[in-house]
Amino acid sequence: MIEIVSQEFFALILFVFLAIFLLSGYPVALTLSGTAIIVGLIGYLLDIFPLVLLSVLPNRIFGILTNETLIAVPLFIFMGVMLEKSGIANQLLENMSRIWGEKRGGLVYSILIVGVLMAASTGIVGATVVTMGILSLPLMIKWKYNKKISTGIICASGTLGQIIPPSIVLVLLADIFQGANEQASAISGDLAPDPVSSVDLFAGAIFPGLFLVGLYALWIFICSKINPDVFPINKEIKKSNVNFLEILSVIMPPIILIIIVLGSILFGIATPTESASLGALGSIIISLKKKKIDFKIIEDVCNETLKISSMVFFILIGASLFSLVFRGFGGDLIVESFISALPGGAVSSFIVIMIIIFFLGFFLDFFQIVFVIVPIVGPSLIALGYDPTWLALMFAINLQTSFLTPPFGFALFYLRGVSPKEIKTSDIYQGVIPFIFLQIILLVILFKFPSIITWLPSKL
Repeated sequence: MIEIVSQEFFALILFVFLAIFLLSGYPVALTLSGTAIIVGLIGYLLDIFPLVLLSVLPNRIFGILTNETLIAVPLFIFMGVMLEKSGIANQLLENMSRIWGEKRGGLVYSILIVGVLMAASTGIVGATVVTMGILSLPLMIKWKYNKKISTGIICASGTLGQIIPPSIVLVLLADIFQGANEQASAISGDLAPDPVSSVDLFAGAIFPGLFLVGLYALWIFICSKINPDVFPINKEIKKSNVNFLEILSVIMPPIILIIIVLGSILFGIATPTESASLGALGSIIISLKKKKIDFKIIEDVCNETLKISSMVFFILIGASLFSLVFRGFGGDLIVESFISALPGGAVSSFIVIMIIIFFLGFFLDFFQIVFVIVPIVGPSLIALGYDPTWLALMFAINLQTSFLTPPFGFALFYLRGVSPKEIKTSDIYQGVIPFIFLQIILLVILFKFPSIITWLPSKL
């Protein structure tokens, strides 16, 4: 009994130490691995942790670095950074605003569309929010748009990178949930579980992503009708100044690139990694065609890609060590027992976990939650009968909502960091509230009608 209590205590201590060090500002990857090593060694000295368990870590690291699916991550990052650094995103916004300039709320629709394209190509919340904030917020202030509307749509469209495919977020989720699905199968006794692939998540995310964009657009339309004064029309833009052929030449290449990349994955023409390499090459070709690229830009893109990719894999390796030590203390069994013991069965277990993940999203970024929390709670929820593809996307949308929610939402801090002095923090907080409710509505709809997510993957 003492040993069991001690193991439970040390499993809890792992998370307590992790929270303390993360909130103190220490690097995530080093905190994950350092906490695991320190607590693991203390457990070994007290004879309650089998140190030999750490001998499998080199194989885990080798498996991470040779995982063909994860090779898509730096390629997708390169694709998004290239479109950003080469000025394609700026051109997209300028030309979209020329199309919608004479429409009430036209600039907001333009930002939403460009945000969708940037989210699909970048897939990193921070990068998209910062890019959209730098490009569009000064323009919205110049056009005298309502500050709350302006900041709200930028944050909301910037977080679409969580679920708009193709996205590195979905690639990482697929890899994590494949492992969780295998563990859940071992729990339930299923020796041949259906695999969870990034193709499934890409397909499953299409309808929820479009649904959410539609809800955003509907909200903008309703607001423009109820209170048209907060959506001014730019009188400088005239129809005679709009050359649709010129505008299409700017807008269509990124759209075609995303369609080719996503289509080749969904129709089985190429693997996600092969499609990601096609996307990276396509982003270079588009930039060359627009004469928006030189050696300095290529160097900057490669450096930024290297930084982000190194961060992702470093966190993944640290999280792998952390979860290994957590399981060594019997933490996975503790979580499984806790979820199974919750009153109300599978539904209450799912709701409790979603609430926990939502609040964790205030303090931890996406990579930390996916690499640390999901492998712990995922197998138990899948074993209760939840479809892993549906579960993965519900987690992604839940975190997207968390990143928007005041006072700690990450997207709010990203935008605050690049906002002009005219924008108050209260403007950002109030601006995102309608979009938070829209995302909660989407979560409720997807919970009641899970086939919105699962139908297309089952057909493919």
